[in-house]
Amino acid sequence: MGKVLNLGIMGAGGIAGTMAGTVNKMENVKCYAVASRTQEKADAFGQKFDVEKCYGSYEEMLADEKVDLVYVATPHSEHYENMKLCIRYKKPILCEKAFTANAAQAKEVLALAKEAGVLVAEAMWIRYMPMYKTIKEVLESGIIGEVKMVNANLGYNISHVERLMNPALAGGALLDLGVYTIHFASMILGTDVEKIESSCDLTDTGVDKQESITIHYKNGSMAVLNASMCLMSDRIGGIFGTKGYAVVENINNFETLTVYNNQYQKVAYYEAPKQISGYEYEVEACAKALEKGLTECPEMPHAETLRIMQIMDGLREDWGVKYPFEA
Repeated sequence: MGKVLNLGIMGAGGIAGTMAGTVNKMENVKCYAVASRTQEKADAFGQKFDVEKCYGSYEEMLADEKVDLVYVATPHSEHYENMKLCIRYKKPILCEKAFTANAAQAKEVLALAKEAGVLVAEAMWIRYMPMYKTIKEVLESGIIGEVKMVNANLGYNISHVERLMNPALAGGALLDLGVYTIHFASMILGTDVEKIESSCDLTDTGVDKQESITIHYKNGSMAVLNASMCLMSDRIGGIFGTKGYAVVENINNFETLTVYNNQYQKVAYYEAPKQISGYEYEVEACAKALEKGLTECPEMPHAETLRIMQIMDGLREDWGVKYPFEA
Protein backbone atom coordinates (compact mmCIF):
# COMPACT_ATOMS: atom_id res chain seq x y z
CA MET A 1 0.00 0.00 0.00
CA GLY A 2 1.69 3.20 -1.21
CA LYS A 3 1.26 6.74 -0.03
CA VAL A 4 -2.21 8.20 -0.62
CA LEU A 5 -2.14 11.06 -3.12
CA ASN A 6 -4.33 13.99 -2.02
CA LEU A 7 -5.99 15.55 -5.07
CA GLY A 8 -7.23 19.13 -4.99
CA ILE A 9 -9.72 20.12 -7.70
CA MET A 10 -9.78 23.67 -9.04
CA GLY A 11 -13.26 24.37 -10.39
CA ALA A 12 -16.59 22.78 -9.51
CA GLY A 13 -18.25 22.15 -12.88
CA GLY A 14 -19.26 18.97 -14.70
CA ILE A 15 -15.79 17.76 -15.65
CA ALA A 16 -14.58 18.36 -12.09
CA GLY A 17 -17.45 16.16 -10.90
CA THR A 18 -16.42 13.37 -13.27
CA MET A 19 -12.91 13.49 -11.87
CA ALA A 20 -14.12 13.53 -8.25
CA GLY A 21 -16.41 10.57 -8.87
CA THR A 22 -13.54 8.70 -10.52
CA VAL A 23 -11.00 9.40 -7.77
CA ASN A 24 -13.51 8.27 -5.13
CA LYS A 25 -13.30 4.79 -6.70
CA MET A 26 -9.49 4.70 -6.98
CA GLU A 27 -7.00 3.20 -4.57
CA ASN A 28 -4.19 5.32 -3.14
CA VAL A 29 -5.78 8.56 -4.40
CA LYS A 30 -8.15 10.72 -2.37
CA CYS A 31 -10.38 13.57 -3.53
CA TYR A 32 -9.13 15.68 -0.64
CA ALA A 33 -10.03 19.28 -1.57
CA VAL A 34 -12.06 21.43 -3.95
CA ALA A 35 -11.82 25.15 -4.63
CA SER A 36 -14.37 27.31 -6.39
CA ARG A 37 -14.86 31.04 -6.83
CA THR A 38 -17.56 30.93 -4.16
CA GLN A 39 -17.70 29.02 -0.89
CA GLU A 40 -21.28 28.02 -1.67
CA LYS A 41 -20.28 26.22 -4.88
CA ALA A 42 -17.34 24.55 -3.19
CA ASP A 43 -19.50 23.34 -0.29
CA ALA A 44 -22.19 21.95 -2.61
CA PHE A 45 -19.55 20.09 -4.63
CA GLY A 46 -17.86 18.82 -1.48
CA GLN A 47 -21.10 17.50 -0.05
CA LYS A 48 -21.97 15.71 -3.30
CA PHE A 49 -18.56 14.04 -3.69
CA ASP A 50 -17.56 13.62 -0.04
CA VAL A 51 -14.61 16.02 -0.27
CA GLU A 52 -12.81 16.74 3.01
CA LYS A 53 -11.79 20.37 2.42
CA CYS A 54 -13.91 22.95 0.55
CA TYR A 55 -12.39 26.32 -0.27
CA GLY A 56 -14.05 29.50 -1.53
CA SER A 57 -10.85 30.68 -3.24
CA TYR A 58 -8.08 29.00 -5.21
CA GLU A 59 -5.37 30.55 -3.08
CA GLU A 60 -6.78 29.00 0.10
CA MET A 61 -6.65 25.50 -1.38
CA LEU A 62 -3.15 26.01 -2.78
CA ALA A 63 -1.94 27.11 0.66
CA ASP A 64 -3.06 23.75 2.07
CA GLU A 65 0.14 21.73 2.51
CA LYS A 66 -1.76 18.44 2.27
CA VAL A 67 -2.70 18.98 -1.40
CA ASP A 68 -0.30 16.83 -3.48
CA LEU A 69 -1.69 17.42 -6.99
CA VAL A 70 -4.05 20.04 -8.41
CA TYR A 71 -6.50 19.12 -11.18
CA VAL A 72 -7.38 22.30 -13.11
CA ALA A 73 -10.95 21.95 -14.37
CA THR A 74 -11.78 25.57 -15.24
CA PRO A 75 -12.62 27.05 -18.70
CA HIS A 76 -9.76 27.13 -21.24
CA SER A 77 -9.45 30.89 -20.89
CA GLU A 78 -8.53 30.50 -17.21
CA HIS A 79 -5.93 27.72 -17.43
CA TYR A 80 -3.01 30.10 -17.98
CA GLU A 81 -3.59 32.17 -14.82
CA ASN A 82 -4.70 29.14 -12.80
CA MET A 83 -1.53 27.18 -13.60
CA LYS A 84 0.72 30.16 -12.93
CA LEU A 85 -0.93 30.46 -9.51
CA CYS A 86 -0.34 26.75 -8.81
CA ILE A 87 3.32 27.10 -9.80
CA ARG A 88 3.73 30.05 -7.41
CA TYR A 89 2.56 27.71 -4.64
CA LYS A 90 4.82 24.90 -5.98
CA LYS A 91 1.84 22.63 -6.56
CA PRO A 92 2.02 19.87 -9.21
CA ILE A 93 -0.63 20.27 -11.92
CA LEU A 94 -2.86 18.10 -14.07
CA CYS A 95 -4.60 20.59 -16.38
CA GLU A 96 -7.59 19.86 -18.56
CA LYS A 97 -7.25 20.20 -22.31
CA ALA A 98 -6.89 22.42 -24.15
CA PHE A 99 -3.80 23.13 -22.05
CA THR A 100 -4.08 26.90 -22.57
CA ALA A 101 -5.83 29.23 -25.00
CA ASN A 102 -2.73 29.65 -27.18
CA ALA A 103 0.88 28.55 -27.59
CA ALA A 104 2.39 31.70 -26.05
CA GLN A 105 0.55 30.98 -22.80
CA ALA A 106 1.59 27.31 -22.90
CA LYS A 107 5.24 28.22 -23.50
CA GLU A 108 5.27 30.60 -20.53
CA VAL A 109 3.58 28.11 -18.18
CA LEU A 110 5.98 25.32 -19.15
CA ALA A 111 8.99 27.60 -18.69
CA LEU A 112 7.78 28.70 -15.24
CA ALA A 113 7.12 25.09 -14.23
CA LYS A 114 10.59 24.02 -15.39
CA GLU A 115 12.20 26.85 -13.43
CA ALA A 116 10.21 25.93 -10.31
CA GLY A 117 10.74 22.18 -10.76
CA VAL A 118 6.99 21.55 -10.68
CA LEU A 119 5.20 18.71 -12.48
CA VAL A 120 2.77 19.91 -15.14
CA ALA A 121 0.71 17.50 -17.24
CA GLU A 122 -1.98 18.07 -19.85
CA ALA A 123 -5.07 15.94 -19.17
CA MET A 124 -5.36 14.67 -22.76
CA TRP A 125 -6.78 11.43 -21.39
CA ILE A 126 -6.54 9.30 -24.54
CA ARG A 127 -2.73 9.60 -24.37
CA TYR A 128 -2.71 7.78 -21.01
CA MET A 129 -5.16 4.98 -21.84
CA PRO A 130 -3.95 1.37 -22.05
CA MET A 131 -5.94 1.02 -25.28
CA TYR A 132 -3.53 3.45 -26.96
CA LYS A 133 -0.70 0.99 -26.26
CA THR A 134 -2.80 -1.77 -27.87
CA ILE A 135 -3.43 0.36 -30.96
CA LYS A 136 0.29 1.13 -31.29
CA GLU A 137 1.30 -2.52 -30.89
CA VAL A 138 -1.23 -3.66 -33.51
CA LEU A 139 -0.02 -1.08 -36.04
CA GLU A 140 3.65 -1.85 -35.32
CA SER A 141 2.97 -5.54 -36.01
CA GLY A 142 2.52 -4.61 -39.68
CA ILE A 143 -0.89 -6.27 -39.92
CA ILE A 144 -2.30 -3.42 -42.04
CA GLY A 145 1.01 -2.60 -43.71
CA GLU A 146 2.30 0.95 -43.96
CA VAL A 147 -0.20 3.50 -42.64
CA LYS A 148 -0.87 6.10 -45.34
CA MET A 149 -3.98 7.88 -44.09
CA VAL A 150 -5.89 8.57 -40.90
CA ASN A 151 -9.30 10.10 -40.52
CA ALA A 152 -11.10 11.14 -37.37
CA ASN A 153 -14.55 12.56 -36.65
CA LEU A 154 -15.68 14.11 -33.39
CA GLY A 155 -18.92 16.01 -33.05
CA TYR A 156 -21.49 16.65 -30.35
CA ASN A 157 -24.57 18.87 -30.51
CA ILE A 158 -23.38 21.18 -27.71
CA SER A 159 -23.53 24.66 -29.26
CA HIS A 160 -26.15 25.61 -26.62
CA VAL A 161 -23.38 25.55 -23.97
CA GLU A 162 -22.65 29.23 -23.24
CA ARG A 163 -18.95 28.68 -22.59
CA LEU A 164 -18.47 27.23 -26.09
CA MET A 165 -20.12 30.20 -27.81
CA ASN A 166 -18.19 32.82 -25.83
CA PRO A 167 -14.91 34.11 -27.36
CA ALA A 168 -13.91 35.57 -23.95
CA LEU A 169 -13.90 32.00 -22.58
CA ALA A 170 -11.86 30.68 -25.55
CA GLY A 171 -14.96 29.02 -26.96
CA GLY A 172 -15.38 27.15 -30.21
CA ALA A 173 -15.14 23.56 -31.41
CA LEU A 174 -11.35 23.48 -31.91
CA LEU A 175 -10.11 23.71 -28.31
CA ASP A 176 -12.87 21.42 -27.05
CA LEU A 177 -13.21 18.79 -29.78
CA GLY A 178 -10.83 19.44 -32.66
CA VAL A 179 -7.92 19.06 -30.26
CA TYR A 180 -8.79 15.36 -29.89
CA THR A 181 -8.70 14.75 -33.64
CA ILE A 182 -5.30 16.48 -33.93
CA HIS A 183 -3.90 14.44 -31.05
CA PHE A 184 -5.27 11.23 -32.60
CA ALA A 185 -3.53 12.02 -35.90
CA SER A 186 -0.29 12.79 -34.07
CA MET A 187 -0.50 9.59 -32.01
CA ILE A 188 -0.78 7.51 -35.19
CA LEU A 189 1.23 9.44 -37.78
CA GLY A 190 3.76 11.34 -35.69
CA THR A 191 4.98 14.93 -35.75
CA ASP A 192 6.76 15.35 -39.10
CA VAL A 193 4.18 17.69 -40.64
CA GLU A 194 4.72 19.27 -44.05
CA LYS A 195 1.62 21.46 -44.36
CA ILE A 196 -1.90 21.91 -43.00
CA GLU A 197 -5.03 22.93 -44.92
CA SER A 198 -8.41 23.63 -43.36
CA SER A 199 -11.85 25.16 -43.69
CA CYS A 200 -14.20 26.33 -40.97
CA ASP A 201 -17.72 27.65 -40.27
CA LEU A 202 -18.01 30.41 -37.67
CA THR A 203 -20.80 31.18 -35.20
CA ASP A 204 -22.43 34.61 -34.94
CA THR A 205 -20.19 35.22 -31.91
CA GLY A 206 -17.05 34.69 -34.00
CA VAL A 207 -15.81 31.32 -32.75
CA ASP A 208 -15.43 28.18 -34.86
CA LYS A 209 -18.58 26.07 -35.07
CA GLN A 210 -17.17 23.22 -37.11
CA GLU A 211 -14.05 22.54 -39.13
CA SER A 212 -12.32 20.17 -41.50
CA ILE A 213 -8.54 19.90 -41.20
CA THR A 214 -6.14 18.07 -43.54
CA ILE A 215 -2.60 17.45 -42.30
CA HIS A 216 0.05 16.44 -44.85
CA TYR A 217 3.13 14.62 -43.55
CA LYS A 218 6.60 14.64 -45.10
CA ASN A 219 6.48 10.88 -45.72
CA GLY A 220 3.40 11.29 -47.94
CA SER A 221 0.77 10.23 -45.41
CA MET A 222 -2.30 12.35 -44.60
CA ALA A 223 -4.80 12.95 -41.83
CA VAL A 224 -8.33 14.18 -42.55
CA LEU A 225 -10.00 15.48 -39.41
CA ASN A 226 -13.53 16.76 -38.78
CA ALA A 227 -14.86 18.39 -35.62
CA SER A 228 -18.16 20.08 -34.83
CA MET A 229 -20.11 21.37 -31.85
CA CYS A 230 -23.47 21.48 -33.65
CA LEU A 231 -24.06 17.84 -34.68
CA MET A 232 -23.62 14.25 -33.58
CA SER A 233 -20.83 12.34 -35.31
CA ASP A 234 -19.76 8.69 -35.29
CA ARG A 235 -16.58 9.50 -33.25
CA ILE A 236 -14.75 6.98 -35.45
CA GLY A 237 -11.04 6.97 -36.15
CA GLY A 238 -9.99 5.21 -39.35
CA ILE A 239 -6.40 4.05 -39.90
CA PHE A 240 -5.72 3.00 -43.49
CA GLY A 241 -2.69 0.99 -44.60
CA THR A 242 -1.25 -0.74 -47.65
CA LYS A 243 -2.45 -4.21 -46.51
CA GLY A 244 -5.68 -3.39 -44.67
CA TYR A 245 -7.24 -0.93 -42.25
CA ALA A 246 -8.28 -0.50 -38.64
CA VAL A 247 -11.27 1.21 -37.07
CA VAL A 248 -11.14 2.79 -33.62
CA GLU A 249 -14.51 3.25 -31.97
CA ASN A 250 -14.73 6.54 -30.06
CA ILE A 251 -11.55 8.60 -30.47
CA ASN A 252 -12.71 10.59 -27.42
CA ASN A 253 -12.53 7.53 -25.12
CA PHE A 254 -11.21 4.44 -26.91
CA GLU A 255 -13.70 1.57 -26.79
CA THR A 256 -12.77 -0.95 -29.48
CA LEU A 257 -10.26 -1.57 -32.26
CA THR A 258 -11.30 -3.67 -35.26
CA VAL A 259 -8.77 -4.74 -37.88
CA TYR A 260 -9.61 -5.67 -41.50
CA ASN A 261 -7.43 -7.19 -44.21
CA ASN A 262 -7.26 -6.19 -47.89
CA GLN A 263 -10.29 -8.39 -48.59
CA TYR A 264 -12.40 -6.35 -46.08
CA GLN A 265 -12.48 -9.36 -43.75
CA LYS A 266 -12.33 -8.79 -39.99
CA VAL A 267 -9.08 -10.34 -38.77
CA ALA A 268 -8.73 -8.96 -35.22
CA TYR A 269 -10.84 -7.27 -32.57
CA TYR A 270 -9.83 -5.65 -29.27
CA GLU A 271 -11.90 -4.15 -26.46
CA ALA A 272 -10.69 -1.52 -24.01
CA PRO A 273 -10.23 -2.87 -20.49
CA LYS A 274 -12.92 -2.09 -17.97
CA GLN A 275 -12.37 1.35 -16.48
CA ILE A 276 -13.89 3.70 -13.91
CA SER A 277 -14.27 6.61 -16.34
CA GLY A 278 -10.90 6.73 -18.11
CA TYR A 279 -9.77 9.70 -16.03
CA GLU A 280 -7.98 7.37 -13.63
CA TYR A 281 -5.11 6.72 -16.05
CA GLU A 282 -3.95 10.35 -16.17
CA VAL A 283 -4.07 10.59 -12.36
CA GLU A 284 -2.08 7.34 -12.03
CA ALA A 285 0.48 8.68 -14.54
CA CYS A 286 0.90 11.86 -12.46
CA ALA A 287 1.30 9.82 -9.28
CA LYS A 288 4.06 7.73 -10.91
CA ALA A 289 5.78 10.84 -12.28
CA LEU A 290 5.73 12.46 -8.83
CA GLU A 291 7.19 9.31 -7.25
CA LYS A 292 10.05 9.46 -9.76
CA GLY A 293 10.59 13.19 -9.28
CA LEU A 294 9.65 14.01 -12.90
CA THR A 295 8.29 17.36 -14.07
CA GLU A 296 6.40 15.92 -17.06
CA CYS A 297 4.54 12.70 -17.81
CA PRO A 298 6.18 10.55 -20.51
CA GLU A 299 2.70 9.82 -21.89
CA MET A 300 2.09 13.52 -22.65
CA PRO A 301 5.43 15.29 -23.28
CA HIS A 302 5.58 19.06 -22.91
CA ALA A 303 7.00 19.39 -26.44
CA GLU A 304 3.90 17.71 -27.85
CA THR A 305 1.54 19.86 -25.78
CA LEU A 306 3.28 22.97 -27.14
CA ARG A 307 3.42 21.69 -30.74
CA ILE A 308 -0.31 21.01 -30.86
CA MET A 309 -1.10 24.40 -29.29
CA GLN A 310 0.98 25.94 -32.13
CA ILE A 311 -1.00 23.97 -34.72
CA MET A 312 -4.27 25.26 -33.25
CA ASP A 313 -2.93 28.84 -33.21
CA GLY A 314 -2.16 28.51 -36.92
CA LEU A 315 -5.62 27.17 -37.67
CA ARG A 316 -7.34 29.98 -35.78
CA GLU A 317 -5.18 32.54 -37.55
CA ASP A 318 -6.30 31.12 -40.91
CA TRP A 319 -9.93 31.30 -39.81
CA GLY A 320 -9.71 34.77 -38.28
CA VAL A 321 -10.67 33.50 -34.82
CA LYS A 322 -9.09 35.61 -32.09
CA TYR A 323 -10.04 35.73 -28.43
CA PRO A 324 -10.54 39.19 -26.86
CA PHE A 325 -7.73 38.69 -24.33
CA GLU A 326 -5.28 38.01 -27.20
CA ALA A 327 -5.67 41.52 -28.67
